This record gives sequence, structure tokens and C-alpha cells, in this order.
Amino acid sequence: MCLADREQLAARAQLLGLPIRLQDYRPGETVSRAAGTLTVLHQPLRVTSQPGRLDVRNAAQVLQLIGRAVSGCQQGEFAAMVTAPVQKSLINDAGVAFSGHTEHIAALTGSARPVMMLTAGTLRVALATTHLPLRAVSAALSIETLQQTLQILDDALRRYFDLPRPRIAVCGLNPHAGEGGHLGDEEITTITPAIERARAAGLAVEGPLPADTLFVPRQLERCDAVLAMYHDQGLPVLKHAGFGQAVNVTLGLPFVRTSVDHGTALALAGRGEADAGSLIAAIELASQMARRAVPRTCAAS
Repeated sequence: MCLADREQLAARAQLLGLPIRLQDYRPGETVSRAAGTLTVLHQPLRVTSQPGRLDVRNAAQVLQLIGRAVSGCQQGEFAAMVTAPVQKSLINDAGVAFSGHTEHIAALTGSARPVMMLTAGTLRVALATTHLPLRAVSAALSIETLQQTLQILDDALRRYFDLPRPRIAVCGLNPHAGEGGHLGDEEITTITPAIERARAAGLAVEGPLPADTLFVPRQLERCDAVLAMYHDQGLPVLKHAGFGQAVNVTLGLPFVRTSVDHGTALALAGRGEADAGSLIAAIELASQMARRAVPRTCAAS
């Protein structure tokens, strides 16, 4: 089931010559799974959208789509939430402070610590910080927040990925994991104490490890997930391994939420050339996770 502007979807299907039947969503009714049929919860655009062209007048509708999906998840109307990429600049240009789905959904649900994790096959990389300038990363790390992140990651790996005792490898922040304090002391003052607390709570955690040697096959075979300290420390490796098939998962929410591993690709809009592999993978993973999320449930957008 899809939350979108029905007329926009119909126009794109006609433009691309896709024989898709659009069916209105009616709460309480069974959603069709027939091939070639898409059930749509109609959320109209303010102005007609042109392929590949941004219009700030439609920014509010993007946020309304997210909000409607979140409320449906929270109320048990939907089983999981899958999001398409968002052009963050469009929302910012509309005067709304927006750094991404992850932070926005967390704010809507009152979730104190959302954790972004991307998966590509058996490679799983979670982030201690998400959409921050590099200069702000060190100040954003603390023993408490790192311990909480490790606990959320451990809980999710047990619950959603059928790992009874997940092994988590933790990256250092600095080159060579700080080189004993000569290249930075965050490993000594913050990361190691957080790891020690996590171990005392029963978690299987190793680190801090130098990121440049952690992401090699021999090391990755020894863990079920990696916790990177910042966005571009862990995600380039994962996207190299599985770009277009990887899935972005938000942990720490009261429901299941997945997304694609890429941006909006405006240059490909309306041309039928975009690769839907990551979206398909995100839907499949959300379905698997939702089946394991008993008794709590959430939904698809």
C-alpha cells in the first residue's frame, strides 16, 4: 500500500507506459496483492509535480505523508513503514528545519535515540551519529549515548535478525583508533568506557578498532554488526559493497521503518531508468522485520 498523490502516480504510469491499476485505500478493507494493482492512500499535492523539478510549494505534503504514515504505524493500522528518498533541500527551502527522515520520525514518535543502520546482505553498519557536520561529531559522543546506542543495536539484532547473542565491533573515532591518545583521546575518555559498560550489561562488544582495518573480510567475519562513529566513516564501505540493494533501517522506534540506500536521483525522474532494487529490498526487509515484531506493529508508505 502506498501513500501518495493518486493523480501523480497515474500520470507517471501513463508517461512510462506502465499498465498499473490504482485502487483507493479504505481503512479496514483487505489491501489487494494482485500483480499490477497498487492500493493508494491519496494525499494530494498542492501543485502538479513535473518530473525532476522541485517545487517548494509541495514541501508540506512531504511532511504530511511522513506524519500520516507514522500515525498509522503507531495506531496499528499499518504493519511497517517504508520511505522513499526525500529531497531535504526542498523542505529546508520551505523554512522547515529538516535533516532527514530518521530525525524527523524520531521527533514525531518521541523516540529519544533513533539509530540508523544500513544492511547489505550480512554486512550491517550502524551509526553513533547521523547527519552532522564532521566538526560536531566529537561533541555529540558521550559514554551514555554510546552505551544506549549499543543497547538499542543489540536489542534490534536479537529481535529482528534472529541473532541470540550479536557480536558488535565498534570503530574508533580517530585514525588508528587514536594511536593510544596521540591522535585524539575520544577512544580513551568516551568510547572505551561505553564499551566497558555495555560488556558489563552482557553485550558482546569489541573495540574501539581502527576503521581502516575493521572493514576487511577477516575482521567482518567475526562480527554481526559494526558501530561507526559518524555517517561517512561507515556508509561508504557498505554502499560500495551493496549500493542499490542495501537497506536503511531506523532502530529505536516503536515500529518498523526501512528506507532506500540512495537519494532522489532527480536527473532520472520520469525516464524509467531508475533502479528500484533498494526499494524492493527495503519492502522485503520491512515485511520480515514486521513479522518478528510481535506484539508491537507498525506501516508502509
